[in-house]
Amino acid sequence: MEEVKQFFLNMIDDDFDKFTVRLVIALFLSGLIGFERELKKHSAGFRTHILVGVGACLMMLLSLYGFEEYIQKYDNIRFDPARIPSYVISGIGFLGAGTIIVHGSTIRGLTTAASIWTVAGIGLVVGAGMYDVAVLSTVLVLISLIVLNNVEEKYLKNVGKGAYYITMKNQGDVKEVFELLDNLQVEIEKMEVKKEEEIRIILQLAKNNTINDATLLEELGKLDGEISVSHNF
Repeated sequence: MEEVKQFFLNMIDDDFDKFTVRLVIALFLSGLIGFERELKKHSAGFRTHILVGVGACLMMLLSLYGFEEYIQKYDNIRFDPARIPSYVISGIGFLGAGTIIVHGSTIRGLTTAASIWTVAGIGLVVGAGMYDVAVLSTVLVLISLIVLNNVEEKYLKNVGKGAYYITMKNQGDVKEVFELLDNLQVEIEKMEVKKEEEIRIILQLAKNNTINDATLLEELGKLDGEISVSHNF
């Protein structure tokens, strides 16, 4: 029994406490950003951001401390702590790409993709022990996501004449709306989707659309399902 205990004790690195603190800080900071995304019902939310942040921190710890034994043992080994982090930053792009949705000329998910990329950077910074920079970055990101989003919504509310507000209860009705817009060749300048108890789509149409408001409202009213449409003239 004593041999088994000693075996597991030998497995624990002398810097284990340091590694634990950095991983927990990475989890907390990335979780804050992920929680904000989760509240807004984005596809990449709380768990995704935590996994990215902790994973990036883990890769940085590996880069900084994982090869010390070999460096001390062999004089001809070169140490490049930036190699693994550089691959993390470039490789995280596939996750960001998975959150981006393109519909016609409208692109959604760019903000979430950017937050995932930033969380990876925060994880790397925490792994390097730069806690002050990590905390400051997290605060700035949260300000950008929360405060600036409210400013943008307020700005759009004041100048958003011509916006269509489409409300529905079923996810399947969203597909019908987009199919109708495609069939009518409606060009969308900006679109926002909010999913709470109901699904709400706010559309800003491009100025070069040939379809008039009355026709579009009539066609939207013909759709099956519990769909309500209003237009801010």
